[in-house]
Amino acid sequence: MTIEEIFKTPIFLAPMAGVTDSAFRIIVRELVDAPYRKNLLMFSEMISCNGIHYRNEKTLEMLQTSDGERPVAIQLFGSNPEVCAEAAKFVEDFGTAAVIDFNMGCPAPKIVKNGEGSALMQNPKLVGEILAAVRKAVKIPFSVKIRLGYDENINAVEIAKVAESAGVDFIAVHGRTRPQFYSGVANWEEIAKVKAAVKIPVIANGDVRDFDSLDTILKITNADGVMIGRAAQGNPFIIGALLKYFLTGEKIAPPSLNKRAEVMKRHFEKLIEFKGENVAVREMRAHAAWYTKGLRGGAEFRKNFNRSETVEDFAKIINLLESC
Repeated sequence: MTIEEIFKTPIFLAPMAGVTDSAFRIIVRELVDAPYRKNLLMFSEMISCNGIHYRNEKTLEMLQTSDGERPVAIQLFGSNPEVCAEAAKFVEDFGTAAVIDFNMGCPAPKIVKNGEGSALMQNPKLVGEILAAVRKAVKIPFSVKIRLGYDENINAVEIAKVAESAGVDFIAVHGRTRPQFYSGVANWEEIAKVKAAVKIPVIANGDVRDFDSLDTILKITNADGVMIGRAAQGNPFIIGALLKYFLTGEKIAPPSLNKRAEVMKRHFEKLIEFKGENVAVREMRAHAAWYTKGLRGGAEFRKNFNRSETVEDFAKIINLLESC
């Protein structure tokens, strides 16, 4: 996949742990108009380079993709240049990735305490070593996702220039620092500074939830594309809607309640297919909470979903939602 092909559909599904698995990526793609599906790039949950190095079974399972979700960018995280390069090469040879993405933005304490994710932004020298090693190891497109900075010392421009010098093909920037996690308001002006500082494409990320915010972030940042994260939780429709608006100017109406219930059912079926009934029931509770957020009677539905123990329990509640 070339960079030109990637940016033909410049709305991207962000990598989100526990959300952007194969089942969800398939659902998102199915809801995108057929003409735009071919090049739509979605990002995997982040995958440990150490896990790949040690051939951890669960880690390797996360590399699996199916025809219904490709092309997929496989996102890696780690802190050792040699291990990261080895993992990236393994992923490329595995053959399911259209792009390899590297995580330098995750704010989770368990990631940061190991010197991974957004913690790497404290060490531009190590950033350069990791990215250069990965770039040397692989031939397919290679990207990196960063934040504005590890702390109040915003250094996204510096890190972006290091990434560009290392041969990274494009950068995604979340407009928050690590201490903010996902609170407050994303700083789109700082993303604009990154865009102005480098020649490679920049994807803006943070607080895009609708057509108006899409227009505004593009106007402020001049970014080459936009990445959608939390706004897609329980709302897989948003990627197709924003993409169509970006490319044609047409605004799609929100899905009906029946359509929402239909997609929930389809999502649950895919989770069962990929992960089995027991895991699917557990994981669908979180998705169901997102799907029903803001709906009339949503609190009662969420309570019932959280009490569900079997596939039959879930099916009954979804059918009830569909009949409302």
